[in-house]
Amino acid sequence: MSPTQSIRLTALMERTSGSPDFHIGLIDGPVFTQHPDFNAAHLRGLTSPNGATCAQNESMACLHGTFIAGVLSAKRTSPAPALCPDCTLLLRPIFSETSAGREHMPAATPGELARAILDCIQAGARVINLSVALAQPSTRGEAMLDEALNQALVRGVLIVAAAGNQGTLGSSAITRHPWVIPVVACDTRGRPLNESNLGGSIGRRGLSAPGDGITSLGSDGKLLSLSGTSVAVPFVTGTIALLWSQFPSSSAAQIKLALTQGSTRQRPSVVPPLLDAEAAHHILLASSATRRMAG
Repeated sequence: MSPTQSIRLTALMERTSGSPDFHIGLIDGPVFTQHPDFNAAHLRGLTSPNGATCAQNESMACLHGTFIAGVLSAKRTSPAPALCPDCTLLLRPIFSETSAGREHMPAATPGELARAILDCIQAGARVINLSVALAQPSTRGEAMLDEALNQALVRGVLIVAAAGNQGTLGSSAITRHPWVIPVVACDTRGRPLNESNLGGSIGRRGLSAPGDGITSLGSDGKLLSLSGTSVAVPFVTGTIALLWSQFPSSSAAQIKLALTQGSTRQRPSVVPPLLDAEAAHHILLASSATRRMAG
């Protein structure tokens, strides 16, 4: 079973490839935008202290950013999932290319992440993809991050974030915020990967999504296979983008509610239910019809 089939996303992808008017904020590493599978993509770089392009194609920052961008915005004939190729992807690099190697997964401080979130909101993002880990926690930085997440709530911008890959129980400064949708990685049978972080807030407000051996684009021109919660996040982000493109009059709260109502597993649990894109589509279709009748 393919990753998109396991979350019943295939039918939604056949209905729509998104809209250029719908903006996704990608806070990650820089993206190798010259990859041929991005030829028709709507990619827009935002100013970043870490640079908007891949200076070192073999760096983990560039590989990671290009991989996640491929899941979301590669052309539909690509081996990558290519969930929402007609959406506009706002590239806000946050990882610096400090090494040409692949030994360390990149991370960001809470303050850096807060600034990047605000940049994406200001640029018109409707949903922000956070396939990131936090480093160097600080009280001041976490207060800045909390305020940025509050601003996303006020502006109706959905935040989808990785639960983390430490295999622990608990939440982070990102996943404990009530507006954030935390994402756990699972296999194609819906079972969480051993390394995925779990917890009360993750189980109550989060979703599980495919994150086991996902294939997408590499910045060195080769295909890349990765696993983990950061890989699972864009499946939720892409589903949101496709749903919102189909139901543009829906509010952020309605989209979020459809996603969580459409999931199949009972809450509360430290393990979030599996994303069900088709169920969410049906919920939004029914609520849209109700609004038309009321109007």
